[in-house]
Amino acid sequence: MRLDQRGDSAHSGVMTGPQDDFSHLDRAGRATADIARNPRLTVNIVVGASILLAWLLLAAMAIRGAEAGGSVPGDTLLRGLPQLPLPDFLERFFALCLSPVPLDASLGWRALALIAMWFLMAIAAMLPSAAPMIRTYCEIADTARIKGEPVVHPLVLVAGYLGVWLAASMLFSALTLGVHAFAESGEIYDPLLGIAGALALLVAGLYQFSGLKQACLKKCRNPFSTLFSNWSAKAVRILRLGVAQGLWCLGCCWALMLVMFAVGVMNIFWMALIGVFTLIEKQTTGSLPTRLAGAILLVWAAALLVISL
Repeated sequence: MRLDQRGDSAHSGVMTGPQDDFSHLDRAGRATADIARNPRLTVNIVVGASILLAWLLLAAMAIRGAEAGGSVPGDTLLRGLPQLPLPDFLERFFALCLSPVPLDASLGWRALALIAMWFLMAIAAMLPSAAPMIRTYCEIADTARIKGEPVVHPLVLVAGYLGVWLAASMLFSALTLGVHAFAESGEIYDPLLGIAGALALLVAGLYQFSGLKQACLKKCRNPFSTLFSNWSAKAVRILRLGVAQGLWCLGCCWALMLVMFAVGVMNIFWMALIGVFTLIEKQTTGSLPTRLAGAILLVWAAALLVISL
């Protein structure tokens, strides 16, 4: 299939013909047909709603953690926010995520809750930085549609991308369970927690200077060549393409997610900061933001290690 490489101006035309005449439908039917014919609108609504819902749930969870007497920075501000009534299943979900012990629930339910929590964090902090990649796919898809070529819906690409972060959430939840296991040890937990946080910061800081980080970042900054060269009308190939883009993104950001273990897993302020930083890092050229963040993390790791020993 031959596609041109023009931008949005190339997609201003609308396909016309008998197959696009929905005048015989009522208003609701025409609106539904327009949405079905315009996958970009659908993916914007779904992705935007997912990000908003993830932030709302995480904010509610952070407020519950602050009300329970947490010591995460920012808890004082969160305690001043109004309490919102929540369904019982959400209260139970929050309790499973926030409690350092498994309560009366089995380890399986605890693990599932933590996977869901980390996945919400990935949607909230990482999915916005994937917006340029999704937009690029939509632009190529628009060009293909104008030429009459079959197009796989962008949500298939998003599903592959999020599938990678779901798998990563499983690993992060296992690590969280391990940290909580040490938390049950009592007095020795505090210094061990500080050392573990310092090691997480050290790994994150060193990774900012690594060649693998730069290679992954280059792929994330320039998604067009990858999407264009691997274009396909088969859903399974677009799903794999989403997985590949998710792996590049994970390669960029997995170490930064470790910072949450040093500042508090449910520290919504740091979560937002990491999300904003990843968005800036992928949108800018050059290595200054990446190296500056790495230097800050290394200094922070050294200071935390000195305090903990």
